[in-house]
Amino acid sequence: MQYQVKSTILGFESVECVELNEIDELFSTLRSCDGSVSFTLVNPYALREYSFNLPIAVRVLLDINEDSKVMVYNIAVIQDPLDESCINFLAPLIFNQDNATMAQAVLDVKNHPGLGLAEPIKKFKA
Repeated sequence: MQYQVKSTILGFESVECVELNEIDELFSTLRSCDGSVSFTLVNPYALREYSFNLPIAVRVLLDINEDSKVMVYNIAVIQDPLDESCINFLAPLIFNQDNATMAQAVLDVKNHPGLGLAEPIKKFKA
């Protein structure tokens, strides 16, 4: 499914449209609509308890309410071997399926001390 990027993905300000494709329960891919940029995403809920307060600005930007169908993913940096790959839990990607929009939220580490910028996947997978 394609999504309009309503707030830039950090470091990729020119990306305005992305396509999300699920690989399995844990991994998905995110590719810019022009094919110039690609990310590997992780479903954080398949790995750990993951909760945060969605910033109001993101909620308003994506027109999210209590009935919205929302998905949350985190960007992973894939390594070899796979269990050395790292996940950024402090900058989740938020997708509103109802209106096909997405944005990246940046969480304050002070408010989320249990979340890291580069946590190895082996920490969560047995």
